[in-house]
Amino acid sequence: MADTSETRIEHNLERYLAYIAVEKNLSEKTINSYAVTLQAFINFLSARNIDNSKDVSVHTLRGYLAQLHKQGLKSKSIAQKMSSIRSFFSFLAQQKLIDINPAKGLRTPKIEKHLPKTLDVDEVSIFLDQIQAVDFISSRDKAIMELFYSSGIRLSELQGLTLDDFDLNDAFIRVTGKGNKTRIAPIGQKAMASLKVWLTFRKLHATDDQTAMFITSSGNVLKQRSIQARLEYWGKQLALPARLHPHKLRHSCASHFLESSSDLRAVQELLGHADLSTTQIYTHLDFQHLANVYDSAHPRAKKKK
Repeated sequence: MADTSETRIEHNLERYLAYIAVEKNLSEKTINSYAVTLQAFINFLSARNIDNSKDVSVHTLRGYLAQLHKQGLKSKSIAQKMSSIRSFFSFLAQQKLIDINPAKGLRTPKIEKHLPKTLDVDEVSIFLDQIQAVDFISSRDKAIMELFYSSGIRLSELQGLTLDDFDLNDAFIRVTGKGNKTRIAPIGQKAMASLKVWLTFRKLHATDDQTAMFITSSGNVLKQRSIQARLEYWGKQLALPARLHPHKLRHSCASHFLESSSDLRAVQELLGHADLSTTQIYTHLDFQHLANVYDSAHPRAKKKK
């Protein structure tokens, strides 16, 4: 098929990236991820002399799927790449830049569901209670970890918090999540106490125009990688059996909340999940906990010694 600027796949990629940046309000990091994934796919097409969007068929996509398998990629990684490609062709079809959507109905590998790793309630309590907030670093780190566990927020959400996002009188924070959606999350008593201690040290290092809640000793915004590193440090320092990271505290918060409340919708709201199915993985986690208790406690479930 003759190539035209309207149907040239490189040209359409630029259109698509501009569309998701404006209409979908996605972050720069997410847009870059789409760009890298789709450019790799276009390179695959170019090697087969396919430059026109209309010349891509379901057989072409199956060929690319086979190549990803040959590269030894995991099912989750392949599914993510194919999801980006499917979204791209859906856009082209909506814009009437192609007659047939080749990605419609394309089957991708099933993703194995891994239950999120969590700490149990006693582990979290013992761990956090051991951290003494006696100076700038320790008070900041303790406030961060208490907040992760208390409010179940994501790393990016915590790192972006400003002083104005906190209402310490009514014990809640305004969280800006994925797609710039905002939600209100509660702050527990322990987290509240830790935040108040942290604020006394913070004011000694922050400039008047610094609005970020969590900062470095030089008064700059604390970066995400630094937050991860501090959690890893405390995990090793206090001899946790596995690496400590923000998501583990978020998962622990969700799991413990669900165990005590059995309110899946409330957990969905707390975590900022757009889809309830994302939250439902915690019901499997809760069942696993029930199964472990059953195996150890039920007289007919105990193994003979």
